[in-house]
Amino acid sequence: MDKRTFLRTLGVAALATVVKDDLWARHASLPPDRLAEDEKFWNTIRRQYRLTPDYVNLENGYYSMQSQPVLEAFIHHVRDINLQASRYLRTRQFDDKLAVRTRLATLAGCSPDELIITRNTTESLDTVISGFDWKPGDEAIMAQQDYGAMLDMFALQARRHGIVNRIVSLPMDPSSDDEVVQLYESVITPRTRLLMVCHLVNITGQILPVAKITAMAHRHGVPVMVDGAHAFGHLDFAIPALGGDYYGASLHKWLGAPLGAGLLYVRRDRIAPLWPIYADSTMHDDDIRKLNHTGTHPVHTDLAINDAIDYHLGIGIQRKEARLRYLQRYWTTKVRGVPNIVLYTPEDPTRSCAIANVGVQGIAPAELAKTLLDKYRIWTVAIDGAGVHGARITPHLFISTGELDQLVRALREIAARQPS
Repeated sequence: MDKRTFLRTLGVAALATVVKDDLWARHASLPPDRLAEDEKFWNTIRRQYRLTPDYVNLENGYYSMQSQPVLEAFIHHVRDINLQASRYLRTRQFDDKLAVRTRLATLAGCSPDELIITRNTTESLDTVISGFDWKPGDEAIMAQQDYGAMLDMFALQARRHGIVNRIVSLPMDPSSDDEVVQLYESVITPRTRLLMVCHLVNITGQILPVAKITAMAHRHGVPVMVDGAHAFGHLDFAIPALGGDYYGASLHKWLGAPLGAGLLYVRRDRIAPLWPIYADSTMHDDDIRKLNHTGTHPVHTDLAINDAIDYHLGIGIQRKEARLRYLQRYWTTKVRGVPNIVLYTPEDPTRSCAIANVGVQGIAPAELAKTLLDKYRIWTVAIDGAGVHGARITPHLFISTGELDQLVRALREIAARQPS
């Protein structure tokens, strides 16, 4: 049995810990796309989150709350470690953290010696970017729509080492994968040392053809670093299957782990050339742990990753992805084409999942987000840049279709008040 089959099988068995046995028995045979539409089933999941009555939370991409089972387990870890204090840190923590890292690697589809636990995607990718032995004139490729922190880090390397950053702008609704691949290929030169690509663009929700981009880049001898902040725990994939050399992700988003949890994958043959941010002379150059010198660390966060994995497997990634895509399509299809409403997310359902971005002509994104919150009690985030001018909408599993109906009504009313 391969790792993917094993995880799916484990997810079926674990679902009894997430929903009641009788409910699961009635839904076990439903394919994910059918189950995605079953509000009774997903309302059971909703009840396992503590939700504020003050607003509808449609900004879960930045940080998604833990389910109550994961939160209670996390609090237990905090209390247990606080009780044992230094004895735990000097004895058990290393074996416990290794066990969590090993299980996380299984979920990611890679070997534990290619993965470390970090605090977030920014830390993971900064570790790679700063770990390169850059020379003046070296070039890096990225997109205008990439995460700002990563663009800032490349700008810092340009100031410090004299590298050249070549920045492309992604099409909002590409006609084909080839259109995206050729865009990146068009700026590769003999000086290109690294190509960064988003797995799932945080401001639009667009899923990029990462495997095709990495295959193209490797033909030119260029390594690829993938920003998977929003993809891990959201989409069904194995990191090595994408072909990238480096992959960073946050676990406090779609996996539902506590704040301060992320991962960094480095392909085995790419570990040795990377310089660590913090020195650890006890590790060999080809040992990925050299990149993970954390000092005294809040290990209870790492331990709770294990509980988040349990919950994640209990639902199953195929069911989870299907529900998240259904929720996004549920509301975007009701507003796409409405006068004055602009969607900055691809129409092709295979090119996005939970995340979408919507704007209203004549209204600044900050004003739109404020109106949605003040008048309609819907919490979102404004995005105004890189060709995107709207509110990002990120429903999670606990969001109901009724709440998305509220969003649709709000957007239609706001758009109707604008001059045609």
